[in-house]
Amino acid sequence: MIKYSQMKIIDTKISINKLKKMANKMFGNLVKAVVDIEKEVVAIDGELHSDEEALLLEKGSKQENLWGINIYPEIRKKIIKILNKLIIK
Repeated sequence: MIKYSQMKIIDTKISINKLKKMANKMFGNLVKAVVDIEKEVVAIDGELHSDEEALLLEKGSKQENLWGINIYPEIRKKIIKILNKLIIK
């Protein structure tokens, strides 16, 4: 059963503190999310990426525009630093 009540579709900024609270509640150090790259929204706070994906599909998103990600609020800066070092812009 999909728990839609806790999942949210984000279309505005969210604070790192809110993400940390979600992470602590669910997995401890990460928040699962699915990004709709066409609509520029993110479904977050689901137990599974497939749950968030289903929510976005229900709201009219297209499958080919959905990408599952994991957000690590505590180590965000370190990840960005590493990626900026390794990926040519």
